[in-house]
Amino acid sequence: MTETRTARPKTRGAGRTLIVFYFIMTIAALARSIFEIVSHYSVAPLAYLLSLFAGIVYLIATIALITPGRRAFRIAQVAITIELVGVLVVGALSVIDLSLFPFSGDRSTVWAYFGLEYLLIPLALPILGLLFLRSQRSVFAREA
Repeated sequence: MTETRTARPKTRGAGRTLIVFYFIMTIAALARSIFEIVSHYSVAPLAYLLSLFAGIVYLIATIALITPGRRAFRIAQVAITIELVGVLVVGALSVIDLSLFPFSGDRSTVWAYFGLEYLLIPLALPILGLLFLRSQRSVFAREA
């Protein structure tokens, strides 16, 4: 009797954990940015809009990671790459020029200081996401 083994679904184990973290970051970034934009936009518009952008990127990545197929794989890859670039650029700018995103108070953004306010999860998440996508390339291709 021959048993055929299918590839490990991406929504189990590490894949499921990654998707949960992306979902949590989506809620955190969108809730924070929407609240700050509605309540006191004039205080730090750039930081709040960057947090909104981060939340949208997290949302796109979450949906793409859940969806099977090559197109979803590519969308996830692009979204997570944009996320990594955003974290690195905004993180570096916030360290170089402290006045852009002050660490104290509510004038910061999700990606400021490489996500320090979020326990550096915004820095680790895209790296882990890209590594996960690399390991699951064949699974996404089969589910097209």
